[in-house]
Amino acid sequence: MKVMLQHVAHARSGDKGDTSNIAVFAYTPELYPLLKEQLTAERFKAFYRGAIKGAVTRYEADNLQALNFVCQGALGGGVSRSLCLDNYGKALSAAVLGFEIEVPDALRGQLRGQHLLQDA
Repeated sequence: MKVMLQHVAHARSGDKGDTSNIAVFAYTPELYPLLKEQLTAERFKAFYRGAIKGAVTRYEADNLQALNFVCQGALGGGVSRSLCLDNYGKALSAAVLGFEIEVPDALRGQLRGQHLLQDA
């Protein structure tokens, strides 16, 4: 079944200048392999449809069941230089929770907010 990332993980962010740092943490160890497989740096960048102008580097933190994405050219020159405050790092981390991820039915019980999912 396809679900939004918000049911699989949560995200945190930080920013410095024109670089945004977004970490995505799986809710359970069983869900983490799905993140590693499906949330690649390329797919992450493509999800933002041009909002991230530079390179995206993905770091794996297996001990935390987390992926950390460092996004260059993601903040319109930096929060203090840009009129596009929507691109502020926290907005980017909230947006990625709408990324669609394929989850096997056997892991349905691991998802958060199951009551929001439509029966497939």
